[in-house]
Amino acid sequence: MTEFISPAKPIVGDDERAAVDRVMRSGMLAQGPEVKAFEEEFSAHFGLGRSCVAVNSGTSGLHLGLLAAGVKAGDEVLVPSFTFAATANSVALTGATPVFVDIDEDDFCLSPQAIEAAITDRTVGIMPVHLYGHPAKMPQILEIAGRHNLQVFEDAAQAHGASLNGTPVGAFGAFAMFSLYPTKNMTSGEGGMVSAADAETDRLLRLYRNQGMEKQYHNEVVGLNNRMTDIHAAIGRVQLTKVDAWTQQRRDNAAFFDAHLSGVVVPPLADGAVHAYHQYTVRVPQDRDGFSAALREEYNIGSGMFYPVPNHRLKPFQADVDLPVTEKAARECLSLPVHPSLSDGDRERIVEAVNALAKAGS
Repeated sequence: MTEFISPAKPIVGDDERAAVDRVMRSGMLAQGPEVKAFEEEFSAHFGLGRSCVAVNSGTSGLHLGLLAAGVKAGDEVLVPSFTFAATANSVALTGATPVFVDIDEDDFCLSPQAIEAAITDRTVGIMPVHLYGHPAKMPQILEIAGRHNLQVFEDAAQAHGASLNGTPVGAFGAFAMFSLYPTKNMTSGEGGMVSAADAETDRLLRLYRNQGMEKQYHNEVVGLNNRMTDIHAAIGRVQLTKVDAWTQQRRDNAAFFDAHLSGVVVPPLADGAVHAYHQYTVRVPQDRDGFSAALREEYNIGSGMFYPVPNHRLKPFQADVDLPVTEKAARECLSLPVHPSLSDGDRERIVEAVNALAKAGS
């Protein structure tokens, strides 16, 4: 039987192990020099032009960013429903209400038109998600936010290295969160990185991640322990030296699929957008679930269905909203393997399998 092609494949090797050993030998395991270096190197590497704050997870990064932005109970933040639940969870954890807004069909990201229609007198912010690594429509979103005096927060969990019209994702909003979970384009084992637009946001992020303290035993706010360890930062620093090559391989894989897949709708790329291809997500208009099962059973190829249950239908939220583009995406979207470990033979097998199944189902 042919070897299984996994939908994701984290790459961790001898360099990362050596970095962990170096930290273990140093005896400085938590919130030490590795974290500081990682923060500075991350910002410089992706050209963010702003400070970064390392935390223990992407969800923590969103939560702390919202706290630093002053989001509180009674407020509303506009979010997509077609994304991982951490986006809405982070808003709810502040006591505010996540208001679910529809996406655009062309990029799976928040629809500016839908945003405009959802704004109320309680709306304080908009949180676009750069889903699958494609940048959201930031110029339009920022224009709307400016007219309504709203803040913009970026969920860039999947978008390391993406950009729009020359501006890197993570440099648009009051803050932006990048996830460093193992399946992302780069990892620190577990963790997140938050970029801050100004010094006060940076200061508050650092306060909230460290029990509300800037100076030990002089707590200024009610904070949390959301610190990143030096062990995780050391892994992240190594991955930072490799992520560009890995992401370019993702782009090369995506270009191959764009050129050779048929019978499915390949992911569009907006003018001026540089895609990070965390996922390569096609649309399967007929029986997506059966298509995914056949890929696995007949061709030994894994795939991912992100996100079959939109957030507004999840038990904690149960929002009564009409989001037709979101519902369509939840039915049709299928993410094919695009990770940098794919061989030429793997790519050809994926194309052969997808085209055969699409033709059989047409």
